[in-house]
Amino acid sequence: MAKVKLTKTELKAQKDALARYRRFLPMLQLKKSQLQAELGAMRAREAELARKEDAALERARPWAGLLAGFDGELPVSLERVRSHSGNIAGVAIPVYDGVDVRRSEIDLFETPEYLDDAADAVESIVAVRAEREIAAEQVRLVAAELRTTSQRVNLFEKVKIPECRENIRLINVALGDEQTSSVARGKIAKGRQAKLAPAVATAAAI
Repeated sequence: MAKVKLTKTELKAQKDALARYRRFLPMLQLKKSQLQAELGAMRAREAELARKEDAALERARPWAGLLAGFDGELPVSLERVRSHSGNIAGVAIPVYDGVDVRRSEIDLFETPEYLDDAADAVESIVAVRAEREIAAEQVRLVAAELRTTSQRVNLFEKVKIPECRENIRLINVALGDEQTSSVARGKIAKGRQAKLAPAVATAAAI
């Protein structure tokens, strides 16, 4: 802890700082609670999407064996993942909107009959994976903000507020001691003047 100046000016500065920390702390605590709740929901959503992806992969397993003998390319490709910017307790996060997938025309006479169904399965996997990746990014961003907010709450609760209180106590003690000492010095000076007054009067009479 840095040495604090034992002055009235410093006392005011410490009281102002204490009032500021007390004003901001409830807002930080509220933000922390909101982030914790949102993070729990986001992690549950991410886990749900992971299960959906696993299920989609499992459903596509039969097509994988059939496609092993297919000499060509699937008529489906991902062009872009669409998202917009959202906000959770002051944190900017991406929000999934969907995927743009290009489906090529296929010759029904020249390609296997299962190819169209296999392309549907791949498109489903691509979409759920894209959504899961965005959900994972949401979790990463909100978790990082929660760590920062928790650190600030701990700093205010365990360091700054106790530090200000102790500084105020020390300054008040020092100022009280100084006032007591000043009063004592004034009484001593007045006592000396009272003792010297007869002598001064006698000297003046002579």
